[in-house]
Amino acid sequence: MMQNILISTGGSGGHVVPATILYEHLKEQFHVSMSTDYRGIKFLDKNKYNLEIFNINPISKNIFLLPFQFFLIIYLIIKSIFFLRKKKINILISTGGYMSLPLCLASKILNIKLFLFEPNMVLGRSNKLFIKSCVKIFCYSDKIKNFPNKYVNKIIVIPALLRKKFYDVKKANDIEKNINLLIIGGSQGAKIFDTLIKSSIIELSKIYRLKIYQQSNLVNIKNLQEFYKNNNIDYELFDFNEDISSLMSRSNICITRAGASTLAELVFLNLPSVAIPLPTSKDNHQYENALFYNKIGCIWIFNQNEINEKNVTNKLVNIIDDKEKYMVKKINMKNFSYQNTWNNINQKIISVINEN
Repeated sequence: MMQNILISTGGSGGHVVPATILYEHLKEQFHVSMSTDYRGIKFLDKNKYNLEIFNINPISKNIFLLPFQFFLIIYLIIKSIFFLRKKKINILISTGGYMSLPLCLASKILNIKLFLFEPNMVLGRSNKLFIKSCVKIFCYSDKIKNFPNKYVNKIIVIPALLRKKFYDVKKANDIEKNINLLIIGGSQGAKIFDTLIKSSIIELSKIYRLKIYQQSNLVNIKNLQEFYKNNNIDYELFDFNEDISSLMSRSNICITRAGASTLAELVFLNLPSVAIPLPTSKDNHQYENALFYNKIGCIWIFNQNEINEKNVTNKLVNIIDDKEKYMVKKINMKNFSYQNTWNNINQKIISVINEN
């Protein structure tokens, strides 16, 4: 008899995208459903997943709202208990974030098996709350910052989760005559990429035959269109829902934030990248993500507070012109990713769940 698994997610694309990948890995062996908050819906195909909405707002700093939020959480825990019972859920998998708190607490009350997923190199606060009561936690490394030493035996290291279509995409191009620069801001956008690196792009266009692929939100797309047209720069703009794998494959250098999923995708497709970690990310996890790949020679790191026209231009020119170091990065990425196959990950996750 198949077990019933619920995957809890929500919030940003960094939480939701891995949840959809886990769903695809598990759907053939288990009855799988998914829960999300309202923010996570925009990253999901509503017709593809059996969705339940568990909306919870961030804890407010306004002390007058705390009583209301306390009763809201109690209500959501009770709702979660009834939902888990009704669906006869045997296993809960949480991708982290405060939106999963009510379900995780309910699973603890009902003695339902809890598995955690942590893609970042810093243990998330929600995952830290439940590390004691979880069965196992899936991670990309066993060197997770802020991870309690006494629970290290719960870590299951897996290759980075990638959407299935990534395994069918050709690897990124090498640098030849044309420079195809990919700029990725993440699911929440990166206004800094829409503004502060414009001057550097103009300077690069004077040196190289340049094509820009840039991710932006709808608010800034019109301004970027005018900028590229006025400066006679070849470009394509896209949002978070675009087929990013195809754009990565057509590019030969990238500027990006340091979300765990994005870095994993770039490394898998052997696309040398400059990571500019979001300085306001919780517990500085984006910097730790970037540092992990930097230490194994896969990417470069650039601090946001160092960004100015001259620094960014010089950094990119040095990367483009030093073909030897550029190729070393590609070789390091290829060597790091060789075990990352759909079947390897699929078998590992399913065997861990069945054995526990």
